[in-house]
Amino acid sequence: MEQRRRIGAYGVLRDSGGRVLLARGASRGPYPGVWQLPGGGVEHAEHPAETVVRKFAEETGLAVAVTAVRAAVADVAVFRAEDAAVHTDRLVFDVDARGGEPRPEPADGSDELAWFTPAEAAAVPLMPFTAELLGLPVSPLPADLPRALPADRAAPAVDRRQRFAAYGLVTDPAERVLLTMIADGYPGAGKWHLPGGGTDHGEQPAAGLLRELVEEAGQLGRVVELLAVDNLHNPAALGPEGRPLDWHGVRVIYRVRVDAPTEAVVTELAGGSTARAAWFAPEQVGALRMTDVAALATGRRGR
Repeated sequence: MEQRRRIGAYGVLRDSGGRVLLARGASRGPYPGVWQLPGGGVEHAEHPAETVVRKFAEETGLAVAVTAVRAAVADVAVFRAEDAAVHTDRLVFDVDARGGEPRPEPADGSDELAWFTPAEAAAVPLMPFTAELLGLPVSPLPADLPRALPADRAAPAVDRRQRFAAYGLVTDPAERVLLTMIADGYPGAGKWHLPGGGTDHGEQPAAGLLRELVEEAGQLGRVVELLAVDNLHNPAALGPEGRPLDWHGVRVIYRVRVDAPTEAVVTELAGGSTARAAWFAPEQVGALRMTDVAALATGRRGR
């Protein structure tokens, strides 16, 4: 079975009474009759927050503004007609309405919109990620869902890659910061980076980060909170075969605590991209050469 990856972005919009807006899947979509948070697939080079604004306009007729990132979750759906297992990384944001009138998507995305209290939402078929985000029990979908995937668009002229990754701002009880150095032969070689990296097929973002933390630094950590979503687009990257590559990376950043720190040691499982790992006192971090995502997370200016 072919393994595929997708990234989606969704919004939680509540009315003055605390009800949440949901959209029902249309008959021609993969999940007809199933309700979910408004949103959808992140296009190449698009920031997930921009995806939410675009999809709300298309799917609900509402203009919204993103106010905060709420969660990052993942799931796998098997599309038997295509013999494909599709892993979707789903980023969920809180949004505020800024204008427009609710109406379903005129094409084949959603055929109905409605406001739900938690009790009302529990009585309708929900996408599992939507039930989880609303704090409701997750129920299996009907056995014949999902149906066929939408037809793929024409292949781009340039090789495009989209990658989802999870990184951590990792600290210990002494408020030291854990960083990893990128090895020679990899983009950013010699710079200090946040622990973390790409998630595996079927892996939750937080679990992938904790796995990488063990592999890259030999530390056991716990995720405290989701801090930010970072977007990286490099249309002129160099691919592994020396060919041009249009690269789009979506990166979530968590705050992670290591309660019982040990000497930072890179294991063989890191795959060669990490040269070393080390703990730094807060006053040392500002003098380091860091990647942009490490500088963002630590509040320092990269060098």
